[in-house]
Amino acid sequence: MDKHVTDQAEGLRRLLARTGSRVVAVTGGPIGVGCTSTVVNLAAALAGIGKDVLVIDECLGANSVSTMLGGVHGAGSLRALLQGEIGIEEAAPRHELGFSVLAASRENCAGYSAAQLGVMLSGPADVVLIDARLDRKGALSLLGAQAHDVMIVTRVAAQAITEAYACMKRLHYEHAIGQFRVLINHVSSLADAHTTFENLAEVAGRYLTVSIAHAGCVASDPLMEHALELERCVVDAFPSAPAARDYRHVAAEMIYWPMRAALSPRASALVGTGMPASALADAPSARQHA
Repeated sequence: MDKHVTDQAEGLRRLLARTGSRVVAVTGGPIGVGCTSTVVNLAAALAGIGKDVLVIDECLGANSVSTMLGGVHGAGSLRALLQGEIGIEEAAPRHELGFSVLAASRENCAGYSAAQLGVMLSGPADVVLIDARLDRKGALSLLGAQAHDVMIVTRVAAQAITEAYACMKRLHYEHAIGQFRVLINHVSSLADAHTTFENLAEVAGRYLTVSIAHAGCVASDPLMEHALELERCVVDAFPSAPAARDYRHVAAEMIYWPMRAALSPRASALVGTGMPASALADAPSARQHA
């Protein structure tokens, strides 16, 4: 085929594929399932295949993206961005791993509307990953509620599975989310990961009438901890490690996920009368099905 025609076809394909940033909110149960490390490793893996990636860090303290990476120089320009004084490229410095990071804690976003916060999602990034911090009701922030996908991170353990189900339950009733993507972390065998996913899918489908899609699984790998000690991520520090290969596989699949409409930040108000928060504790627990 003529090279000129090939180049035109490739250019058209990219143009048609460009539908704005894919926004994925990553969350899960209690601390320890690996939400933040998942965000950082997926960002590094996506940047490694040429994607422009923005990480939005809603967390504070020792469990934040910034802390995991040893501090991100220049982070903290959120207010200037939201007031229109600077652009997203200035507010979100690019880490040496190739992706940009914007510190946007829920406290610092308080007082801004969903539309104002949406400026964080209007930049040139191909993928925006939000290390989402849920409130006491288990709801996403006004920013997180604008994601196209919600990824629940869990692991192969009874308590983690129960927490993952509870997290989906709260998010479902707060935002009317009908589908979640689930990533199984710290996996010792594919059989265990498959069983965990099937159990969650069965319980979620029966009691919540929601569906879950398998986002992939990541091997239990001692090099993950070693990478953290080096203030790096395993995809960068140990690219041949089993966990690094798994993250790269998930990242490669992510860019082909069907692009769904973003969640509405008003969804919680629309469905708030659907089921009182107090009733969540009465719904069946995933523990009995794990």
